[in-house]
Amino acid sequence: MAYLSLGESHRRITDYLNRFSDAVCSQDGSALSNLLSFSSNSPYLLSLADALNVFHGAKQPDQKYAQFGEIIAPLFRSLQNYRLGNIADAYQAFEKAAHAFTQEFRDWESAWALEAVYAVAYETRVLAERADRELASYGKSPEKLKGAGSLLMRIFGVLAGKGPKRVGALYVACQLLKIYFKLGTVHLCRSVVRSIETARFFEFEEFPKRDKVTYMYYTGRLEVFNENFPAADHKLSYAWTHCDPRNEANVRMILKYLIPVKLSIGILPQGWLLKRYNLVEYRNVVLALKRGDLRLLRVALLEHEDRFLRSGVFLVLEKLELQVYQRLLKKIYIIQKQKDPSRAHQMKLEVIVKALRWLEIDMDLDEVECIVATLIFKNLVKGYFAHKSKVVVLSKQDPFPKLNGKPVSS
Repeated sequence: MAYLSLGESHRRITDYLNRFSDAVCSQDGSALSNLLSFSSNSPYLLSLADALNVFHGAKQPDQKYAQFGEIIAPLFRSLQNYRLGNIADAYQAFEKAAHAFTQEFRDWESAWALEAVYAVAYETRVLAERADRELASYGKSPEKLKGAGSLLMRIFGVLAGKGPKRVGALYVACQLLKIYFKLGTVHLCRSVVRSIETARFFEFEEFPKRDKVTYMYYTGRLEVFNENFPAADHKLSYAWTHCDPRNEANVRMILKYLIPVKLSIGILPQGWLLKRYNLVEYRNVVLALKRGDLRLLRVALLEHEDRFLRSGVFLVLEKLELQVYQRLLKKIYIIQKQKDPSRAHQMKLEVIVKALRWLEIDMDLDEVECIVATLIFKNLVKGYFAHKSKVVVLSKQDPFPKLNGKPVSS
């Protein structure tokens, strides 16, 4: 931190106050947004923080700027603490500034300050996340992100009404969804999603593209959590199709959830896709499905268990076992058909047991019969049991139906 004289410090603070006042008076949302974006670490804001810290306390705005005092006084305290690395204190002060700013924005008739509202919403979430990490490192209870969620719900309420401000509702909704997923309180997403999807205050396609992609990504993940795979496929496919392909990190995030969803409805990704976006953890899962190799699937899940658990897709992938069994039976059927076409549709359970043992999966006849019964019940196999002879008699027409984009019935 460079040494600053009192005079230079006063000049920098006055310059900021003038810029803030001018941005509001001229309704320049972009300029106001830049003045609120702490996490950008812009040299201008960092130099302002240095100037504020010369006074060893929050400098109160001059009477000339009194109308913005409730915003700027805590904003200055926040910036001071941010510069000093006291993130929890910085968040606490920023939250007060954000409350005051939201009240001012509520009273403004037009939506000129939406960009500034976006900055406030973003900074609230990011500062809260960093503050919680700081608190946890000190052995204290991380609670700021929860408070940020409450504040953003208030901002969302201001935007999700009638009038031109409503176009900003989706951006704040996305910030809320990020918070709820981070906290593990995904049930709280329902009220936000309901407000967006049932309220007729704005047509979805009229929202900004960036916000639509983010929203569909998070609501797609929510559908994965609820095991509603057709809806998850629709939402995540939308996010993937409309995401900027140059942003490979975001594309990869979407595919981390879209691929397991596609697998669950019987659609396998091509190898180039996994390679391009470095999704190698799915390579052996896909190979296991192609081969009907249950052992390979279990090894693949065990190898990347932590990653799949963190993503919340482990249970989705684990349920692919039924599809693997189906493909194993199909392979046996194809081999039998090559040897004796007239008897290919009669499959002895002991043949399945031997195939599983070859894959180092030890099961008895009763266990295999139970699995095949499940496959028939879930319409993955068409056929019936001849119990006395321990044979499954397959349908001569389409014995292994394709999922055709539908999940395995529960």
